[in-house]
Amino acid sequence: MKNNDTPRSETLRVTEVLRGEIIDGQRAPGSRLVERNLASELGVSRVPIREALKQLASEGLVTHRPNTWATVREFSPSDIADLAEVRQAFDLLSFELAAQRHTREGLERLEATMTAGRRQAEAGDAVGAHRSAADFHAIVTELSGNRLLVEVGELLDSRMRWQLSQHDELDVVATEHAELFDAIAHRDIERVRALASHHLDTSRQQHDKHRERLAHEPREGSDPGGAADSD
Repeated sequence: MKNNDTPRSETLRVTEVLRGEIIDGQRAPGSRLVERNLASELGVSRVPIREALKQLASEGLVTHRPNTWATVREFSPSDIADLAEVRQAFDLLSFELAAQRHTREGLERLEATMTAGRRQAEAGDAVGAHRSAADFHAIVTELSGNRLLVEVGELLDSRMRWQLSQHDELDVVATEHAELFDAIAHRDIERVRALASHHLDTSRQQHDKHRERLAHEPREGSDPGGAADSD
């Protein structure tokens, strides 16, 4: 069947698919992203694959290797520390402003996302819970009412979603989001600051535990989208 997608829509679709697979852990850090293989796998030409990889590299999820294939980015301890420092300032400001400026409609969206995340956590749906957790943070940033902060959040979004996907204790995250929602809803600025700071500490602990767990698991011998041939 003929594909009627425009080049731009194909690129957007491919970018969304690859982004989701990287963030959800379906493509492991260091996995090869060979244009020829990905084009065959996703049923497109190599042009949208190439454009998608450029976009994902700009988002910090893909590493380009000169004269060879791209790979899924492997975040170093230094990368994680840098992200944690930025999140410390970004998240605290986002939560504080959201508590001050949220609207009823925005609060309803935040509650719906928080409830979905809790339900997914209780069901053991890790991918769904991680996505809802990331959506919770994104909505909080929107509720800040600060357009520049939202723009910065869009630049950080993929990295932050990746980090939030590194949490194994889903119920802990869901509980802390419920507490944050309650504080935001009641415009309790001091409580929001304390909870947000604690939530960032939890995130760092969760990430460390996740890395330690993975370090003791055997690595799979193959990686999606990355055959042994060159591009």
